[in-house]
Amino acid sequence: MTSDTSPAYAALRPAAVSSLAGELRLACMRISRRVRYESTDTIAPHHFSVMCRLEEGARTPGELAEIERVSAPSMTRTVAGLVELGWVERAADPNDRRQVNLTLTDLARQVLRDTRRKRDAWMVVRVARLSPEEQAVLQQASAILAKVASE
Repeated sequence: MTSDTSPAYAALRPAAVSSLAGELRLACMRISRRVRYESTDTIAPHHFSVMCRLEEGARTPGELAEIERVSAPSMTRTVAGLVELGWVERAADPNDRRQVNLTLTDLARQVLRDTRRKRDAWMVVRVARLSPEEQAVLQQASAILAKVASE
């Protein structure tokens, strides 16, 4: 008989945790790669990531570099590419003219919508093929993976 304070499941041993972590990392990488490939990439992964950050609101190149965990020169090249494509606009900060704020263009917002629609469609087909039990497990796993990713 178990008490109400005992966990429902026993903790995995360190070797099993290590194995599970490796399997999850590999599965997440494969899914990410497949989703990008299947969506007929009109947008490079690093561009997509930066555009998603800018969708949240205007940011400086330095803020983006910090969020994306890349060097300032790398972000400068990424931003230059996005500006060249017509997806990002630069504007001087009204409070500090030395700062540059980056925002998405309407074209970029459309590119993001189209890319997400294609990626979601690919995933919907695969999830729909799963059993109701598997779909329920994925529902729980999605929340757990989001927690892991946010740490």
